[in-house]
Amino acid sequence: MADDMSMSPSRDDFAALLDQSMGGGSDFAEGTVVKGKVVGIEKDFAIVDVGLKTEGRIATKEFGVGADGKATIKVGDTVEVYLERVENALGEAVISRDKARREEAWTRLEGVYAKNEPVMGSIVGRVKGGFTVDLGGASAFLPGSQVDIRPVRDVGPLMGKEQPFAILKMDRPRGNIVVSRRAILEEARAEQRTELVSQLQEGEIREGVVKNITDYGAFVDLGGIDGLLHVTDMSWKRVSHPSQVLAVGDTVKVQIVKINPDTQRISLGMKQLQSDPWDGVEAKYPVGAKFVGRITNITDYGAFVELEAGVEGLVHVSEMSWTKKNVHPGKIVSTSQEVEVVVLDVDPSKRRVSLGLKQAMANPWEAFLAAHPVGSTVEGEVKNATEFGLFVGLDNDIDGMVHLSDIDWSAPGEEAIARYKKGDVVKAKVLDVDVEKERISLGIKQLGGDPLANDTFRKGQTVTATVVEVTSGGIEVKFGEEDAPMSAFIRKSDLSRDRQEQRPERFAVGDRLDAQVTNIDKAARRVSLSVKALEMAEDKEAIEKFGSSDSGASLGDILGAALREKAGGKE
Repeated sequence: MADDMSMSPSRDDFAALLDQSMGGGSDFAEGTVVKGKVVGIEKDFAIVDVGLKTEGRIATKEFGVGADGKATIKVGDTVEVYLERVENALGEAVISRDKARREEAWTRLEGVYAKNEPVMGSIVGRVKGGFTVDLGGASAFLPGSQVDIRPVRDVGPLMGKEQPFAILKMDRPRGNIVVSRRAILEEARAEQRTELVSQLQEGEIREGVVKNITDYGAFVDLGGIDGLLHVTDMSWKRVSHPSQVLAVGDTVKVQIVKINPDTQRISLGMKQLQSDPWDGVEAKYPVGAKFVGRITNITDYGAFVELEAGVEGLVHVSEMSWTKKNVHPGKIVSTSQEVEVVVLDVDPSKRRVSLGLKQAMANPWEAFLAAHPVGSTVEGEVKNATEFGLFVGLDNDIDGMVHLSDIDWSAPGEEAIARYKKGDVVKAKVLDVDVEKERISLGIKQLGGDPLANDTFRKGQTVTATVVEVTSGGIEVKFGEEDAPMSAFIRKSDLSRDRQEQRPERFAVGDRLDAQVTNIDKAARRVSLSVKALEMAEDKEAIEKFGSSDSGASLGDILGAALREKAGGKE
């Protein structure tokens, strides 16, 4: 019994015998590529023996067809096939020529990808977002953005044409390959560009064709390589947009201004082929000379004036008008307007010309001084009343100022200025004109004579005054000439010699009274008056005239006689 058991195969031996009976082995693992021999052709299928217990069947079309449309495979051919399954339900080996070719292609492509080399393929179909490319057995995806350097409207001419592609990505487990035709074109273009750039030199003149126009310039084809013609290098004069000078397809002559060896960018210029209008600009536009130009651009800080093609000057906002201050330049001039300007400064190194618009017009302060010399009388409307004076509108939109100290000879400034309001028409005398500082000083009180000048009033003089205000401490009065009255305050103690008569309330506004000038302060422009001093002076005069120490007349008799004489004199 033991001998019989020793004679029976073990489990491992049984597995080996089973594997051998199936014709398998380590060289026939499922999912690998194996060699087989065509042993027969039945209808559209080739019978292939791969050394297993049973053969496999492969459609003859997988081996390709000839020009006559017939299969090229024949009995006896040795082929490589992909072993999917050792045996199916029908007892046949499941094999595939297409999958074998795909596996061969993947292995080959992985080597190419590792070396970063291009691979040949052809575009065979269109899918969402791009195209399908056959890489000799393996299918790859070509994104639409990777077809060409620029967007391609018609891909028809490229379909089915074998051409090089660059492999961007490979994922064998997922079976994904992404390729690019654009990368190959860019690399070829870069090599071509490097070669072409090496043939160019800065300063040389070439002809090119305008390929594209942008807001900042134009791209010019120099024969396989593009250069940028910036808008500022198209002309010496101001160019708002490149389309004003060029159009796509134009043939232009340009100068190579600069070549960047690192980026291989080429800068071109057209204006460099013309003479520089800034050469000798100082001689052409001397300071102080007057010229006619055209407004080309208006900014917040001024306006640019074209003196000639390529030469522009700036009129700063401060040099635009004699009288319009803090006004936007667009409210003074307009684009394309022709204006007369004066050259203020020229800086050739910075290519700058400073111009003045107002300097080409008459200075209104000089014109005013010529028409209204100091001492003359002018008339104008009060434009504004401020805490320090009145602004009066004069000729040519200029203003003169009446300082509060020049409004009235006697009234305080605040009181005098309160008498005027905006819109009042006043007359004034020209006191001073400062052309450089653009100031005109006027005076209203100077139209009348100074009541304190030429000793119009003197100490001890008797004047007649009119009460204008009554207060508890005294009365405010006015006296003197009607067009230049003086003001004075008579204190309560100076209202009468008699204490009973020193009451201010016995006076009313409008009452007239006589008083004596007791003091004159010209510096303070103040005159002091006193009724009491006048009464005492009259008493003294009466005593000297009508009485003496030995006459025997009483004081009452003397004053009575004096009063009667005074009354008779008035009659």
